[in-house]
Amino acid sequence: MKSTQDFSSELKEKDTARIDNDIPQEVTIPEWFRNRNVLITGATGFMGKVLLAKLLKSCPDVGKIYILVREKKGVDPQSRLFSLIQNEPFRDLQTTHPEVLKKVMVISGDVAMENLSLSPENRELLVRDVSVVFHSAANVKFDVPLKDAIRMNTAGVRNLIAVCKQMHNLQSLIYISTAYTHCGEKILEDRPYPSPMLPEQVISLVESLDDDLLEVMTPKLLRDMPNTYAFSKSLAEDLINRSNLPTGVARPSIVVASWKEPVPGWVENLNGPTGLMIGAAKGVVRSVLCDENLFLDAIPCDIAVNAIIALAWKVGRESPVNPIYMNVTESGENPLTWGQSLAYGRKHAFENPFTGILWYPRGGITNNQYYHMFRVLFFHLLPAYFIDALCFLTGHEPFLVRVQHKVSWGLELLQYYTLKEWDFKNDRMKELRDELLPADKNVFYMDTKAYDWNEYMKTYVLGARRYILKEDPSTLPQARRIFLLYWIADLIFRFLFIASILWLIYSKFTTITSTIALREVHEF
Repeated sequence: MKSTQDFSSELKEKDTARIDNDIPQEVTIPEWFRNRNVLITGATGFMGKVLLAKLLKSCPDVGKIYILVREKKGVDPQSRLFSLIQNEPFRDLQTTHPEVLKKVMVISGDVAMENLSLSPENRELLVRDVSVVFHSAANVKFDVPLKDAIRMNTAGVRNLIAVCKQMHNLQSLIYISTAYTHCGEKILEDRPYPSPMLPEQVISLVESLDDDLLEVMTPKLLRDMPNTYAFSKSLAEDLINRSNLPTGVARPSIVVASWKEPVPGWVENLNGPTGLMIGAAKGVVRSVLCDENLFLDAIPCDIAVNAIIALAWKVGRESPVNPIYMNVTESGENPLTWGQSLAYGRKHAFENPFTGILWYPRGGITNNQYYHMFRVLFFHLLPAYFIDALCFLTGHEPFLVRVQHKVSWGLELLQYYTLKEWDFKNDRMKELRDELLPADKNVFYMDTKAYDWNEYMKTYVLGARRYILKEDPSTLPQARRIFLLYWIADLIFRFLFIASILWLIYSKFTTITSTIALREVHEF
């Protein structure tokens, strides 16, 4: 196994400098993509949707865009494509440029299967036509069993590489990884890191062992890795590093709602800070184990996608011998702490409350494990059991204890990331930003200093409200009135609670003093 120093030396000896002189260097990103056929895996996921929409909008002369889609829950790939383009982030294209949507061609397949489960006809089509590949498909759950994570995130990359090696004119393969792939390192640079194990050995291992035995072995295999997601993605990077293909590895940090495109504040899943924000704003999450002074490296999805597309352009122009690694991170250019994030989020969630809140949101963060456990007991679990008891007595189905157990498990999975800080070096992203031609700089914007976090957080809250919770902006006036009632009820409850405690103390004190007085009278 190579050491970190070996990898650094290898990169110095073999720079990514082999340029194809037949490709004009002064070419914009849309010009480079003109008539080039693209394959995207994971196009039905959060990042994949933004990537597909951006290519269609900003590179309208792109050739065909093939998206690899598998059947899911009885819905065939073609039906999934139809459903995909009817919603955000494709609504604007439906109105302004419906013709570009005809470029999207669905290919039935599954990255977790050998040969991507392609039919002979579809395999031949991709091998003949595709010159640019974006691999976005991944299982992003932190608690997924190791076998599932390896099959999707590691073996999936192996299967894709095998098909890419057959392509007649592959010019750029972009693997969307994560900035936390090698999270055991304190400083994370734009370079490869040694793999914790040989990917081929791990794939063979998970395919040969039964689930029970593999579950027992998982902690030993992960070593210092926090979860199966990070482990499987680190193995996948090693496969990319040894693929001998023109590749780029994009490592986004925490991807959050869009800044400007496809629409401001667009987000569709509850991963990471989004789930915390919604849970807290609804009064469900009232304590998070987190160090408020640590910096949170978050990046809007549209900036991340712009960087990924620009990386494909760079790889295609330079045809590098070694993969180009790029941390798609904020890296202190526009710093934000967890505490600031909470303050901004609370401010705008209070001004633009969600409907159907459980209670007035009065949660907070702490890095004290014992205080956090105290708050979880008294503000998560005990109220949940009380409300579920009321539900049971009134003939309704109890639900809140189940919800709180899921919340507690989710918070536990996130603790590794909310109590640590990393120094991400994003020199390559800065260089790429400077390399863009003037015509591309505003279209494929990548400047993380350009937005104000306070204003962005308002957009984020409104986006989560509209696109995840499906709450129309017209419901805001009523939501604010109800929120005011919850605030009044919370004040009354807190007053009664404090008054009850004081009354108990007073009663106890009165009893004690009366007893002492009686004793003194008796003795006298």
